[in-house]
Amino acid sequence: MLGQDLTAHLGARHQVVPADLPEVDITNLGLVQRTFHNPQLDVVIHTAAFTAVDDCERRPDLAFQVNAEGTRNVALACRAASLPMLYISTDYVFDGQKPTPYAEDDLPNPLNVYGRSKLQGEEHVKELLQAAWIVRTSWLFGPLGKNFVRAILQRAQGGESLRVVDDQVGAPTYTMDLAEKLEEIVMKGKPGIYHVTNRGYCSWFEFAREILRQAGLSHIPLSPIPTSDSDRPALRPRNSRLAPTRLESEGLGLLPAWQDALTRYLLREGRVQR
Repeated sequence: MLGQDLTAHLGARHQVVPADLPEVDITNLGLVQRTFHNPQLDVVIHTAAFTAVDDCERRPDLAFQVNAEGTRNVALACRAASLPMLYISTDYVFDGQKPTPYAEDDLPNPLNVYGRSKLQGEEHVKELLQAAWIVRTSWLFGPLGKNFVRAILQRAQGGESLRVVDDQVGAPTYTMDLAEKLEEIVMKGKPGIYHVTNRGYCSWFEFAREILRQAGLSHIPLSPIPTSDSDRPALRPRNSRLAPTRLESEGLGLLPAWQDALTRYLLREGRVQR
């Protein structure tokens, strides 16, 4: 989802060389190195990942093969080609026990396989590259691929009553806003870790309620439930709030509020109630 939206955004201003399966498999180091042996390349933005959190719990070997070793391969290929790299990471590197938003220098402690595999990817990037940006983000939604907004709308329009967890808090993030900020970080930001999400925080229940409100579906029954009732194999952090302290210190500016981002997404999808 993010890679496709990022390609579309950057393609309007830069020459973009997209690399995706099946042509490029990041678990194959030789193939990645051959792909990066390209004089047209100036920077690599690494968005490839196994992101299905519950599936990662069921298939930990694959999660680490893609998210950790695959990222190591990308970093090794970047080092060999003298290319800077931006790596997309996640709020799930934290355990959610902190009572306030997580800053970039807070100590990670992931609860699930997905978070541990992404954190190992971060460690490979830091170990192998000096010119690298690590961008942690959260709760992505966008025009392409599956996402929470689309799932809520589909279920609501099918007449389903909705039950959504209300004890996990984070920041919904629009891929189009994130893509614009990633470009700015690559162009202007110093190497290091950045937290990038849309402004403001909410629970998944509050997010679902706002989706229904903006789409004119507030009449659909919506009930809050605790995480313990969600029957998911992977543990989730209760606090996924990320503090954008690095963006502020670098003077790069913050993303718009998540409610505004949701409105623009729904307008694009033709889903806003007028």
